[in-house]
Amino acid sequence: MTKLSLSKDKINILLLEGVHDTAIAELAARGYASVERLPHALDEAELLERIGAVHMIGIRSRTHLTARVLEAAQRLFCVGCFCIGTNQVDLKAARRQGIPVFNAPYSNTRSVAELVIGEIIMLMRGIFEKSSDVHAGGWMKTAKNSYEVRGKTLGIVGYGHIGSQVSILAEAMGMQVRFFDVQRKLALGNAHPCNSLEELLGVSDVVSLHVPDTPQTRNMIGDAQLRMMKRGSYLLNLARGKVVDIDALARALDEKHVLGAALDVFPREPSGEGDTFESPLRGRPNVILTPHIGGSTLEAQANIGAEVAQKLIEYSDNGSTMGAVNFPQAALPVHDGATRFLHLHRNVPGVLRKINDVFSSRNLNIAAQYLQTDPELGYVVIDVDGDADEVEVLNDLRAIDGTLKTRFLYPGRIG
Repeated sequence: MTKLSLSKDKINILLLEGVHDTAIAELAARGYASVERLPHALDEAELLERIGAVHMIGIRSRTHLTARVLEAAQRLFCVGCFCIGTNQVDLKAARRQGIPVFNAPYSNTRSVAELVIGEIIMLMRGIFEKSSDVHAGGWMKTAKNSYEVRGKTLGIVGYGHIGSQVSILAEAMGMQVRFFDVQRKLALGNAHPCNSLEELLGVSDVVSLHVPDTPQTRNMIGDAQLRMMKRGSYLLNLARGKVVDIDALARALDEKHVLGAALDVFPREPSGEGDTFESPLRGRPNVILTPHIGGSTLEAQANIGAEVAQKLIEYSDNGSTMGAVNFPQAALPVHDGATRFLHLHRNVPGVLRKINDVFSSRNLNIAAQYLQTDPELGYVVIDVDGDADEVEVLNDLRAIDGTLKTRFLYPGRIG
């Protein structure tokens, strides 16, 4: 019988943009030895030249996996985004190709939360302006517009993993915490929910944004919302660049309605270190601008490397799709002792019956079967006892109308 599975040491893995050593260690510990790591991103032309021989690829934010690249990736079976966002991947194209995309949405939570707290202190003490003045030879020794954070009210917009972590740290420093989220969330510590964004803006000395990029959140902080904030308050955005209307913020700062701001994300960001960052906020002594580094700590990168590598391994070894952003979520038991077939198909009636017919017609016993669907896709995993002719079974599975992708696994192997 012909074995179609590749041994793990023949799985070609390409990691770009200096993915952390922990990813290499995780892959090596599970038997994946054919790993190439590059310190930089690849453009589309370079990707098209190399992607055809790659089975797994790991990227960060600067590498863009376009539909054209994914369509050329005939051997690619999964993608790892070693970061929070997945906007750099054409998720619909990956879905059409039957390629799950994994990321690490929570591994840098603490790093972002700590930066928020640090910037709140620096804003309320005017540290950035005073430090720049001393560097220039000045000596701005004054208490004007310098405040303790203790006793001040922090308003958190978006009480998810990062927002709630900020809440805990802020309360430990003596701040009163109010929060608003479109979903009902359990308050941690002594934090109190607000019934609306407007209510939160009106009571907060500092407003920190921690929301995703959606049509509802884009420009959610504009002229009207900035006017609702207390005069002399502060705004921080370490969430998504399009959440704040930058021109409106500049006007609020000019009028001193908002006393200071800190931003780590922007509507338009340079694509590389050589590009110039342009913004009406540049040059303002009461504004802290950082280059999208909220989660850029060694600890966060180590956590991200381990988390995403583990997700890639679990899908490769086991077929588990937990954590995939564009796939039905299937948590599967350890694959051991049986041939495991994976079948991705359009979610239409009759497909599961036809899949089962492929095995029953060969008198193959189905030891276990797992099915997860979403409105568009169905993902079924079948463990089969006995000797199966994998070539024939795969050909029959691929012939089923609606099939997008199918492969099979042996214990410790990948197909």
